[in-house]
Amino acid sequence: MFKFTLSRILQAIPVMLVVVTVTFFLVRLAPGGPFDAEKAVPPEVLRALEANYNLDLPVWQQFTHYIGDLLQGDFGPSFRYPGRSVNELIAAGLPASAELGFYALLVAIVIGILAGIISSLRPNTAQDYIPMSAAMIGICMPSFLLGPVLVLIFGIWLEWVPVSGWGDIPGDKILPALTMGSAYAAYIARLSRGGMLEVLSQDYIRTARAKGLPERVVIFKHALRGGIVPVIAYLGPAFAGLLTGSFVVETIFQIPGLGRFFVQAAFNRDYTMIMGSTIFFALLIIVFNLLSDIVAVWINPRLRHQTQGG
Repeated sequence: MFKFTLSRILQAIPVMLVVVTVTFFLVRLAPGGPFDAEKAVPPEVLRALEANYNLDLPVWQQFTHYIGDLLQGDFGPSFRYPGRSVNELIAAGLPASAELGFYALLVAIVIGILAGIISSLRPNTAQDYIPMSAAMIGICMPSFLLGPVLVLIFGIWLEWVPVSGWGDIPGDKILPALTMGSAYAAYIARLSRGGMLEVLSQDYIRTARAKGLPERVVIFKHALRGGIVPVIAYLGPAFAGLLTGSFVVETIFQIPGLGRFFVQAAFNRDYTMIMGSTIFFALLIIVFNLLSDIVAVWINPRLRHQTQGG
């Protein structure tokens, strides 16, 4: 397991280097600059601003300076939020995004696994077609369409839950979590169905049924552990995707998360904020992928044997 984990970490290093390099130069190649939207200022003031942020240096020197700061964990100062660093802005937006991602993942797991189990018990019947059809709809419907529809139905017509905000009221979390979690619930439903179908055809499941064990014991005690292995492998990328792909949902429901800062940074050409957000999101994806792989190997004895043998 140690060799497996170490190899994945070593593979992540060049990936992060590519992300940093490509993002840095793409940002610099984009038309315009961080101070283009400012009111007309004397040239000497503009030169002073550029010197303050090292923008007066050649691009390759800017890159080396940035890498040096990055190795110390410093994403640099924000161009559009004077007196605040990118680290502070990320720390301010991360709790809301993480909370939203957690609730959305919880919705996805509960709905997805239940739908997958129900479908796998009677394949190729109405009990299978209805949940899988709903899953396909969930995959195809984008969040920028599903969110307003949920707001219209449950927030405006029925007036059951608030339509925006992110406070201490539990109702604030329902619609954003459903909007974000629906697509992932659809994927989890299909993965859990496939995993359960494979496990339910194994000899030990037939033996358990032949012994007269109740069906719920066969499903939840014997079959479920092996059937959800594909789901566990998917949870890491899913949670990372929920954290990094919340821009639209945070905008629709006015949630003060990381997505808000990232979108504003793109419009404002805030180089350091764009860089810091992109690198942080890439790191989250790598970390959660690694964690999901480790958990999948730990749960599945066959995968654990393969990694030890390698």
